[in-house]
Amino acid sequence: METTNPGSSIIATLGVGSGINFSQLANDISEASFGFRREQLETRNQTLDARISAASLLRNSLTNLTSSLGDRIRSGDLAPTVNIANSAVASASVLAGTNPQGNYSLEVSQLAQEQLLTSNAFTSGEDNVGEGTLRFRFGTVDGASFTEDTSNTPLEIAVEASDTLQSLAVKVASASSGALTAYVAEGTNGAQLVIKGEEGAANGFVIEGESSAASPTATPGDLSYLSWNPASDSGELRQSSRDALFSLDTVEISSASNTVTGLPENMTLELTATNIGEPTTISFSNNTSAITSVMGDFVSALNELAQQLNESASALSGELGADPGARELKRDLGRLSSEIVMPTALEGEPRTLGDIGLSLNRDGTFRLDTERLNETLAATPEAAAAMFTTGPFGLFATMDNLTRANTTSGDPGSLGGSVSRYESQIESNEDRLIEIAEQQERLRERLSSNLLAAERRVTASQSTLDFLQAQADLNRN
Repeated sequence: METTNPGSSIIATLGVGSGINFSQLANDISEASFGFRREQLETRNQTLDARISAASLLRNSLTNLTSSLGDRIRSGDLAPTVNIANSAVASASVLAGTNPQGNYSLEVSQLAQEQLLTSNAFTSGEDNVGEGTLRFRFGTVDGASFTEDTSNTPLEIAVEASDTLQSLAVKVASASSGALTAYVAEGTNGAQLVIKGEEGAANGFVIEGESSAASPTATPGDLSYLSWNPASDSGELRQSSRDALFSLDTVEISSASNTVTGLPENMTLELTATNIGEPTTISFSNNTSAITSVMGDFVSALNELAQQLNESASALSGELGADPGARELKRDLGRLSSEIVMPTALEGEPRTLGDIGLSLNRDGTFRLDTERLNETLAATPEAAAAMFTTGPFGLFATMDNLTRANTTSGDPGSLGGSVSRYESQIESNEDRLIEIAEQQERLRERLSSNLLAAERRVTASQSTLDFLQAQADLNRN
């Protein structure tokens, strides 16, 4: 919006008499004085905006390529397969992005299980259980004895006079946060509260029904009727809690759960049956066809990035023709196929991405050398698979390092540094444009004031001249 001062309308009015619009004249002079510099800065900002857009697009494309590659390696079809000869005994998985090797023997002698307890019988699930506090203490039940785990805080449940067997089951399940499950089963003996703990020998429990009655009766309707401990068990304990026991390569291992983690090769076992005296074998296999598929997709994605880079960094027409970040990315991609990415590889094993088929064309694009890839997969399949993990070496680590180096804003020679530099220049230009606008307005106001004063002097002189002329005319007459 154009800014005016209070004298502008006066100047315009006075200018009518002289034939000059002094307000417009002041605007034109101030615009002529600063317009060229402002246009230069605005044009410069348009160029910088285009460079920011091109550099940001390249940076995002590179980041997305590496992120997608990481996702594919971590959770996609490259994940190795775990094979168990006797699949009834267990199932297994390995941490995504690892490259397990070798064979293991597995013999399961005991599965983990949870404590299963049924209460004394009630007539119905809607029977009141009595007011008071129902307390669960956790630990190891061994025959008629109980050893409390003092590190496991007892669970105390407030039971109201209105609580029934059904509502109490809900309270137990809710208050235990998953440590206990409870429901009411109505069978031939009547209604019974069924309670299960968690797997593992240390997850047994006893129940203490602390009745609010003055004289607890330990009969239906009195909370003490629900108390249980192994010393007084009369058939309520239907299953004891225990650990899983198994041998891996003859080494005996126990686990509180049938889901066992922390094993070699980042393996997780899900134990499902015993095979005492008949060990089974665990082995691993890599999906070499998936490696070929991933390499094909990777080369296609690289070519999209390379084409985008060639267009943006063209010396004649590209927005980033002289950009140091674009030049550095082009250099990094140019040496990608020959760079050693597996420094620990043994003689004959793949060491570079070129060894698994990545080949560079003269125009900076890539192609997949399937013959080279197939030779490597046939000769050293395990070493080839090792290049497709999330470890410190290999395809993903190389691309991740390349991406970080080219996108960091703190490096002036990277795409990230270029974006930061261009944004800083635009900010500086915007500040300069504000300064120019202020200088132009001050000049316009000064010109307006000076022209107004000049017009007044001209008007006063004209009035004096008219008066003298009138006097002279009177004297002649």
